[in-house]
Amino acid sequence: MRYRLFGRTGLYVSELCFGAMTFGGKGFWQAVGHTGQDEADRLVALAVEAGVNFFDTADVYSEGDSEKILGHALGSRRRDVVLATKVRGRVGPGPNQLGLTRRHILESIEGSLRRLGTDYVDLYQIHGVDAVTPLDETLRALDDVVRSGKARYVGCSNLAAWQIAKANGVAAARGWEAFQSLQAYYTIAGRDLERELVPLLQDQQMGLMVWSPLAGGLLSGKYERDRKGPEGSRRASFDFPPVDRARTFDCIDAMKKVGAAHGVSVAQVALGWLLSKPYVSAIIIGVKSEEQLRDNLAVTELVLSDAELAELDRVSALPPEYPGWMFDRQGGERAPKGAR
Repeated sequence: MRYRLFGRTGLYVSELCFGAMTFGGKGFWQAVGHTGQDEADRLVALAVEAGVNFFDTADVYSEGDSEKILGHALGSRRRDVVLATKVRGRVGPGPNQLGLTRRHILESIEGSLRRLGTDYVDLYQIHGVDAVTPLDETLRALDDVVRSGKARYVGCSNLAAWQIAKANGVAAARGWEAFQSLQAYYTIAGRDLERELVPLLQDQQMGLMVWSPLAGGLLSGKYERDRKGPEGSRRASFDFPPVDRARTFDCIDAMKKVGAAHGVSVAQVALGWLLSKPYVSAIIIGVKSEEQLRDNLAVTELVLSDAELAELDRVSALPPEYPGWMFDRQGGERAPKGAR
């Protein structure tokens, strides 16, 4: 297992992060996975044995059961890992049991700690945008969570670049804890992150946790162009995240060739492409079986050539958009010769 520096925190995290969204299987989350405690115990033990030291969940996954199952599975190993969870989603029927208000954040961290069986989390992330709550209220509450010792760092998920820049600007001006990381959708089948968010992350030296690196299972190698996926697959009942299917299957065709050359799965090639990006801190893998876990873990031994990466970059390239194409056109005008 290889380890990468997580933004500006000084923490080193395994480049594969174990995502516990498949734990539980309650309510809406049944379509994602329904891993019970015994199987979760086994998968977590295998991951730790392989060197994984980064685990991620959220209070909404299976209505809190994911946190309970993960906390139990980690047990005494909790102090040896970097543990992350998230806040924002609905955790009860009341009008104030969701969002990013001070009340909800302070209540939610207590609930998460109780379910996880720990007195702190390493990373506490907002799970998205709250269009109603003032930004400064959210940031002040998160700062209090860190100052109280209930979280070491704070991060965000599913935010636009301008929102992160504004939040960290406010935090810096007030002396509050700033977002140290972003958890975002990124895959060879969906490279939208590269337009605005990657330049921000690099400029601000923030960590990047990638969710759904296999595009909701579409890059698992089980799907064929113009055919439905296998019975019981996640995409069959939960067709998410949205993708450009024509470009996606062009990517899959290219990855099959690369995979055949290395004797590895399409999924490993998709993960290997992501790990070639220097701004990626960790890829979140969500597995339902030991077979899937072992296949994902094997990507740490895969080395793609420059030519293979160039071809994968080419086939997955985003259509040019303004002002990006103007940045490319003007970017080298003042750079010293040989600097580009």
